[in-house]
Amino acid sequence: MGLFGSVGHFARLAHAGFVLAREGVFSNVDASALPPGARLPLSLARLVARRGAAPTSARLAIAIGKLGPSYVKLGQFLATRPDVVGPKVVRDLEFLQDRMEPFPREVAEARVAEAFGRPLSEVYIEFGGPVAAASIAQVHRARVRDALGERDVAVKVLRPGVQGRFARDLSDMYAAARLAERHLPDADRLRPVEVVDTLARSVRMEMDFRLEAAAASEFAENVADDPDFRIPTIDWDRTTQDVLTLEWIDGIPLTDIAALRRAGVDLPRLGSVVIQSFLRHALRDGFFHADMHQGNLFVDADGKLVAVDFGITGRLGPKERRFLAEILYGFITRDYRRVAEVHFEAGYVPETFSIDDFAQAVRAIGEPIHSRTADQISMAKLLTLLFEITALFDMKTRTELVMLQKTMVVVEGVGRTLDPKLDLWSTAEPVVRSWIEENLGPKGKVEDLGRNISTLARFANDLPNALIRGEKLMERLEQMAAKGVDLSALSAERIGRAEARRARSGHAALWVIALLLAIVIWLG
Repeated sequence: MGLFGSVGHFARLAHAGFVLAREGVFSNVDASALPPGARLPLSLARLVARRGAAPTSARLAIAIGKLGPSYVKLGQFLATRPDVVGPKVVRDLEFLQDRMEPFPREVAEARVAEAFGRPLSEVYIEFGGPVAAASIAQVHRARVRDALGERDVAVKVLRPGVQGRFARDLSDMYAAARLAERHLPDADRLRPVEVVDTLARSVRMEMDFRLEAAAASEFAENVADDPDFRIPTIDWDRTTQDVLTLEWIDGIPLTDIAALRRAGVDLPRLGSVVIQSFLRHALRDGFFHADMHQGNLFVDADGKLVAVDFGITGRLGPKERRFLAEILYGFITRDYRRVAEVHFEAGYVPETFSIDDFAQAVRAIGEPIHSRTADQISMAKLLTLLFEITALFDMKTRTELVMLQKTMVVVEGVGRTLDPKLDLWSTAEPVVRSWIEENLGPKGKVEDLGRNISTLARFANDLPNALIRGEKLMERLEQMAAKGVDLSALSAERIGRAEARRARSGHAALWVIALLLAIVIWLG
């Protein structure tokens, strides 16, 4: 990274820090818990906090919203990682709304024409104004005519310039993450560069609508036989990297409880459908909608629950599905020993710990829930407490399980909005028990045996090639041991010059950011 690149990164990060400080995000931070070097910047941040700031819980979400689409996505992502930012920050980020000002209809029409390489009128016979706008795209209602007849569709159009904005902001986030890894004592645990890597992959997939269409298509195949749940049909002929076209859903959003009541919808039953559908997708399919809030859920004319917006999804492998099912069933039946054994069998807890000690810790979580009424018990809260307990036993963070837990928080909230007295455990029990009988009973054991035999056959088939590769690797290692690693004088000189440039750039950037912060604070 050159000097000017460093200055650009740190200038933009300084501006982000100022916005956070101005909204009072740092006002309630405990200075005594910080290292001495961080206390002066904290004092300066408190000086620039504007009067009449929003309630403490909403300040972070408001500040992130002002920083733009990239930071909104970062906030949404961090809201799924309480292991990184802590439960309090996650609660504050729940106020974050991914709602942006729409861009003009004319711009959207031009982008559609460019994406398809022909006039918009040849793609859609009607194209309306925006009906929803978020950080990456906005949605328009349109109409098409083809061999299937004339029908309404929803058209999702990528925001202009969003790729360049995200690339720049992600570059800044990488710079901050690398700086944090060098100077923060908890960097090994938090792994900030890895967090940005995950965000970058997620954003790249979200900005290619062909991948979202593929996710929706896979989901539709999974739920094809579900009586109460469906997915909009994808119009592949009118879908590109920048434009997604799918069936328009003429349904009632779950945000409009009054309209659902007027339509005669059985709200308690609908709440059960939401919970059971989510668990069925996670356990049966290993593929779940990870943004299942009320705004993405509708009830159609047939009374079916319809989900839209598949930009964020989660996956669970066979081991994670078994883990989830046995954990939930263990708590339902109060078999805490089995819950503990599942953690050890999955390899999540090191064998240096005692199963009995771990079962005791699990009991401390499970027993209190049995003294409460069903509507007071949260499966998501239980999993949160379980992850907190397992941290004491050196359980490594499982990103897919954390995303599942966070999604479960949202899904439970939707279910309880529809039915405040919803018994989550009796609702979940048939789905969990069915999965356990299907996969851990006699039929499941036969299928496991078949998979294991298939795996062994593939390994045996590849064994000769593996032995040849191993032999070549051993020959290279023996040569390196005998002759050493050749590092020419020219290579050594180039490495030295690169290190010197990096050091000079870093020092210069730090002085520049210090100066910028001083100017910003003085102007504030």
